[in-house]
Amino acid sequence: MNSGHRNRNNLADSFPQDIDPADQWVLDPETGEFRLDLTAATVPAARTPMSPRTPRTAPGATPERSGPGDGGRSLGDGGHGGRAARRRGGKAGKPRRRRALKWTAGVAALVLVAGCGGAYYAYQHFNKNISSVEVQVGNDADRPKAAEGAMNILVIGTDSRVGLGREYGDEGSPGHADTTLLFHVSKDRSNATVMSIPRDLMVPIPECQTGTKKIAGTARAMFNESLGQEGRDPGCTWTTVEKMTGIHIDHFMMVNFEAVKTLSTAVGGVEVCAAKDINDPDSHLKMSKGKHVVQGDEALAFVRTRHAVGYGGDLTRIPLQQQFISSMIRKIKSSDTLTSPTKLWNLADAATKALTVDSKINDVNKLKDLALDLSSVNTKNITFTTVPVLDSTEKGESGRLVLKEPDAKQLFGMIAGDKSLTDVPGQADASAAAAPSAAPTTEAPAAPQVDAKSVRVTVRNGTGTTGQAAKAVTALQGKGFTQAGPGSNAEPSAASVISYPAGKADQAAALAAALGLPDTAAQQSSKLGAKDALVVTLGKDYGAGGGAPAAAVPTEAPKDLQRVQADDENLCAK
Repeated sequence: MNSGHRNRNNLADSFPQDIDPADQWVLDPETGEFRLDLTAATVPAARTPMSPRTPRTAPGATPERSGPGDGGRSLGDGGHGGRAARRRGGKAGKPRRRRALKWTAGVAALVLVAGCGGAYYAYQHFNKNISSVEVQVGNDADRPKAAEGAMNILVIGTDSRVGLGREYGDEGSPGHADTTLLFHVSKDRSNATVMSIPRDLMVPIPECQTGTKKIAGTARAMFNESLGQEGRDPGCTWTTVEKMTGIHIDHFMMVNFEAVKTLSTAVGGVEVCAAKDINDPDSHLKMSKGKHVVQGDEALAFVRTRHAVGYGGDLTRIPLQQQFISSMIRKIKSSDTLTSPTKLWNLADAATKALTVDSKINDVNKLKDLALDLSSVNTKNITFTTVPVLDSTEKGESGRLVLKEPDAKQLFGMIAGDKSLTDVPGQADASAAAAPSAAPTTEAPAAPQVDAKSVRVTVRNGTGTTGQAAKAVTALQGKGFTQAGPGSNAEPSAASVISYPAGKADQAAALAAALGLPDTAAQQSSKLGAKDALVVTLGKDYGAGGGAPAAAVPTEAPKDLQRVQADDENLCAK
């Protein structure tokens, strides 16, 4: 192809075969950003013209893209002064360099804390790498209220084997939510909390919509079935997490097995540590005691290992993943990566190819702006944790998990209320200001001592707002009422009522306390017999349109909460 007639929107075709693409990124001295200069490796930089700058779009805004003939940044724009100044020994200026490093550090924060996703080159080559899904997560009235200014991103690692052959087993499996992280960034961007959700956690999976198809909910199932099972898409996992936690989610990112391999290779390897020799035939990891730098297949084997560490199972694999992601954050923020155009190019290329996002952020400019927005989060203020859980004691659920209450509710409340798990000066005031507004409430009475798991409960929705019955079921199951399930909708009513048969007043009182309803909500019904389930009919007084009555944001984390700090370089897999 004649170079004079290249389509500049096709970035791959724009590179001469003998030039490393990374060598054609130059530093714009006015913006502190790298941008593409297709002439940088062949034409003296001093002669390269500089085109007018295009203003950076605000987070969430639709960016203006340049194409052939555009007056803004196009793929052939030059970079006057950046690389040339360095080659001539000129002074680019410390403030400009700081802006550039802050920019790339922002990318690192997104790419690595997410464990899988982010991009910063706002050009066609990377745009074409990204896949997106238009998710349907219901009306805002049915969802948890957002903490103003804070950001919550759901990161889903799927175990899909589609296109991967037999190397990982289950060839062609569409995949489930194998690894799920809720990534919370505070309103003031001073801290972040990354909460792992175990795949084996038993939860209600609500009804969800994928395109024109409505998929029925499941009263109780493993969390990982919120994706893939019955054709569920990431929007179904999104809805499941919101219903379970009461935390408003803003965006999702999803990757598969290949992401760990390509991202770890792109940064030149990630340092991990083993407290003992590991030989796991299932993940194919063989590792001697001590520190190692892993990438590619070995990196994937490390994050998949569970049978050869701890007690086996998903709960012992999660700390390995948290160790790996923390180390990757540090690696990307290191000067070794930030000052290497080749590594930055490879990382962006690998990340965008690995990434599937919601349709609101399916453009690299939007992802770059998202990364910039997170760039001020210090590594020492990034805390990884895991949803508090217990082993299930239900018949047929060996090896499965249930929420540990009240610890889980306490952690969810901290995240929803933008309360940091790290000690950040001034954060208490910031979290209070960012928390969703709550109506004044009185302290709920203590629940009577009943065997919650033996109580059969049917929850009917009479609030006039869809989804409330599912929220109540989630709340009840989290409090041990494992036999709670949704019933048919009821006629809208002002007040909630708990109907119970004779002899079960204590169970009804316990239900009222669990749902935050007054004692007067419990009413004996002659229509119910001794073998009938208790019936909860939710009225408009139930949670004022948002689940159980709002409570104050917890100020302390649950005791013995599992944690990993992103700046800890001494973590080892046990």
